[in-house]
Amino acid sequence: MNSKLRNICVALVVGCTVSYGLILSQATDLPKSNLEFDFIIVGGGTAGNVLGNRLTENKHTSVLVLEAGGSNEDVLNIIVPFFATRATPNTPQDWNYTTAPQTGLAGRSVPYPRGFVLGGSSSVNGMAYTRGSKEDYDRFAHVSGDQGWSWNRLIPYMRKVGLFKTDVHVISAKNTFQNERFSPPTDRNTTERFNPAVHGFNGINTVSLPGFPRGSDTVVIKAASESREFPFNIDTNSGNPLGIGWTQSTIKNGSRSSSATSYLAPQFMSRPNLHIMLNTMATRVVQSGSKNGEPEFQTVEYAARSGGSNSPRFRATAKKELILSTGAIGTPHLLLHSGIGDPQSLTSLGITPVHNLPSVGRNLTDHTLVRISWQVNSTDTFDESERNATVTAEELNRWNITKTGPLVDALTNQIGWQRLPKDSFGNLTDPSAGPYSPHYEFLITNGIVGTPPSTGNYFTISVAVVSPTARGAVTLNSTNPFDPPVIDPNMLGEKVDIFILREAVRKIQQFVSEPAFTGYILAPISINATASDAELDAFIRSNAAPGFHPVSTAAMSARGAKHGVVDPDLTVKGVRGLRVVDASVLPFIPGAHTQAATYTFAERAADLIKASH
Repeated sequence: MNSKLRNICVALVVGCTVSYGLILSQATDLPKSNLEFDFIIVGGGTAGNVLGNRLTENKHTSVLVLEAGGSNEDVLNIIVPFFATRATPNTPQDWNYTTAPQTGLAGRSVPYPRGFVLGGSSSVNGMAYTRGSKEDYDRFAHVSGDQGWSWNRLIPYMRKVGLFKTDVHVISAKNTFQNERFSPPTDRNTTERFNPAVHGFNGINTVSLPGFPRGSDTVVIKAASESREFPFNIDTNSGNPLGIGWTQSTIKNGSRSSSATSYLAPQFMSRPNLHIMLNTMATRVVQSGSKNGEPEFQTVEYAARSGGSNSPRFRATAKKELILSTGAIGTPHLLLHSGIGDPQSLTSLGITPVHNLPSVGRNLTDHTLVRISWQVNSTDTFDESERNATVTAEELNRWNITKTGPLVDALTNQIGWQRLPKDSFGNLTDPSAGPYSPHYEFLITNGIVGTPPSTGNYFTISVAVVSPTARGAVTLNSTNPFDPPVIDPNMLGEKVDIFILREAVRKIQQFVSEPAFTGYILAPISINATASDAELDAFIRSNAAPGFHPVSTAAMSARGAKHGVVDPDLTVKGVRGLRVVDASVLPFIPGAHTQAATYTFAERAADLIKASH
């Protein structure tokens, strides 16, 4: 893609059509006035690149994608799957946000990574591809009043090729929208490691299984195969995720598969109607008119990111729609700076309200996780490569030459989803989406996540509450759109959340006492299994971190509802020409990592957008 960067011969007719698709490096590379495209997508992240790809399938439709970050190319920590934890925080590819002090985390402010690069968080995340439960999606459909968001109606966007009917039109097999291209690793047997019947093999974004064996694999799978409480699940993406299975990740041929590498692959970037502008900060959306008493917002104001708040402002107008895909942090940030939100809060900051929508920025929801580690009786862990530069160099050399070895996978070869017993909640309400949806997740890792001790070998389970009830908010820090927002996920802010996480830690301590672990686990190095509830709560609050899965800050609700930000078709309530397509529209957080749901929502959204025009 860099070959198209700035040195391409571009014919641009202001207000008309662009003759060549391209990637531009900064805002000043396009004309400074009267710029028009059919669609303008703000945010070249997980969802935005799906839309850029799908909308330009029509060669007569022009699309501009504005991305605040830079190129994803040639960034080793993005490309190499095992280096994913090095991609954030405190890197040029991260927005490098920090949360407000979290009461539920003993008053700590913690890093809150979000992708600041083409591909957004799909370029810097842990790559886990987890759909969630059927009940998660059916709950989306219920609260929105739109059965199009149900599991049965969305599963074709994930995997099935063929005819299916939506609310608005029929999509033929020739034009099926499908995210997933499942591609098992070529050098490892995948028998009984996934169920081909629940996967798609003709989509765009590659999903794969672990390609390199870890020392703990045999122990973990044996424990799950023998356990009644922690059973083996051949495929946790079947709609019923409960149990322990092999991790499925967005990895292709030993490298990360992101929305940038898949939906913006060279065969798509050759389209003359697709244009990407990098290093460009959208500062606000601007009312461009009104129709039938409703304001129209189809103009975006933007500036070069490098110049900060002093950068000259430019504008571009979408002839059909302006689409926000800046994520659960960026979307409310942009809407609020545009005067779309709670009028009282905006006025108190000195921002003139232009549209009353109090739910903007509210209902921020995220998972919270804590890591538990043990010393193990094994030398086959990745700890040595993490503390020995020579070993790391050898592994990287192998990856460079052959795309094999331990660096072809993310940190986690197995993943588990579990429920607590229904009678364990007492007076607390079960917050999960249904009886086949998890309360907690555990990610199983063959070593210490982060810098290990100078000696020894380790085994880690990261455990997360995935059905949280606490809700936080994204609010403004100032009237300067270049300033970061105030991010308050309110982690562990409700009694049931800390209860679930505490019980989940006890459950994983129980899991490692299964017979298969006998002789393998030597001793805990995090917290002892005999710790009291108070001791365990204190440990969790002092060590827990966000799951980096923010959702719901521009939540979808039923048409006509007084709450929420977007209608079921993801258009912003009460205005015209403005739509939101990213994780912010999810009305609840799924019991899953959120990238699969975000891809799926974006695929259906592209369908809805095409149908409406």
